[in-house]
Amino acid sequence: MSEVETPPFTEIVNGAMEYTIPIAHTMGVQAVEVRRGYAATSVPAEGNGNHFGVMYAGVLFTVAEILGGAIAIATFDNSEFYPLVKDLHIYFRKPAKTDVRAEATLSEEEIARIIEEAAAAGKSDFTLKAVVTDTNGVVVAETEGLYQLRAHGK
Repeated sequence: MSEVETPPFTEIVNGAMEYTIPIAHTMGVQAVEVRRGYAATSVPAEGNGNHFGVMYAGVLFTVAEILGGAIAIATFDNSEFYPLVKDLHIYFRKPAKTDVRAEATLSEEEIARIIEEAAAAGKSDFTLKAVVTDTNGVVVAETEGLYQLRAHGK
């Protein structure tokens, strides 16, 4: 009997995004690195501009917001829990004129708290802060999102 190998989390996130969040897929949002407690996404500047030649605000929001789901896929038991976003604040720092990358992390302590609370109560809120940078490393936006890990059927 051969074991079935789980594909890399980036493949799982990118494959799922095409069908579950088609607009993000259309924008070109891609998971570039996804592992327990960490996710990075990117989106191209091409095709995502606005009326004055920089990246559209909604695209910057999307590339950062997707991180909550990506981290959840790699960090929590998806057969028991699913993530949702409850609130997200974005702080625009500089206009983005290039492709951008968004990154966020959850500490092992926070992961343990979320798992314990979600297992006991059926849900657990957590905050995820993301940084969005351009190809020169300039911070173009920061987000603070309130997410929730929720048990299936609760």
